Amino acid sequence: MTNINNRSTGFVRGGLAALALAVAGAAFWLTPAISADDAVKIPPPAIDEKAAPGSEKAIFAGGCFWGVQGVFQHVKGVSKAVSGYTGGAKDDAVYETVGTGRTGHAESVEITYDPSKVTYGQLLQVYFSVAHNPTQLNYQGPDSGTQYRSTIFAENDAQKKIAQSYIAQLDKAKVFPEPIVTTLETGKTFYPAENYHQDFLTLNPTYPYIVYNDLPKVANLKTLFPSLYSEKPVLVLSASN
Repeated sequence: MTNINNRSTGFVRGGLAALALAVAGAAFWLTPAISADDAVKIPPPAIDEKAAPGSEKAIFAGGCFWGVQGVFQHVKGVSKAVSGYTGGAKDDAVYETVGTGRTGHAESVEITYDPSKVTYGQLLQVYFSVAHNPTQLNYQGPDSGTQYRSTIFAENDAQKKIAQSYIAQLDKAKVFPEPIVTTLETGKTFYPAENYHQDFLTLNPTYPYIVYNDLPKVANLKTLFPSLYSEKPVLVLSASN
């Protein structure tokens, strides 16, 4: 695998020496796998889009894109979820450059979905509940920096209105112990990440970072949103997509 920069996880996030990964993995397996951030059961949005057939896109950022992508690949009505970078310039949409935290980019996921099967509001409910912790400012679990910020990249005014309303609704209901820090950005272009980042959760289910930080999110999706959960993920690199 192409080298991936180390994260502040204590686990290796890339293709370093096999011995280093083995040691980290061995240490990890001595500890029960628990979610870094427990899922929060939240109400559906009071304002949502019309559930009509079609194809729409949504872009969410919430920490490492491996886990966010992995969650939305298991949501019914989602036909594609691609890991990438949003918020900065095209020339800076490179993993090592984004990792400096100085590009304006956030690790993000572009979701293609059918509103007749899953609405934008329902995607937001999954995003806030199980995909990440929206109360963490410029970090997510073990990863820190503006590239891991909690951000909704609204595609249009309707999405912006729904997201703003939902954030206000959740804050008013105090469903989280701290205020939501998720920001809204508009007019930003999504750039797909390198192929070695795509489908990472599915392709590396025993990778320590995935086991500890991301697989619990998929399990929480299945538990809290059984009607939205799809056992088979939609994969970016699959020949069928």
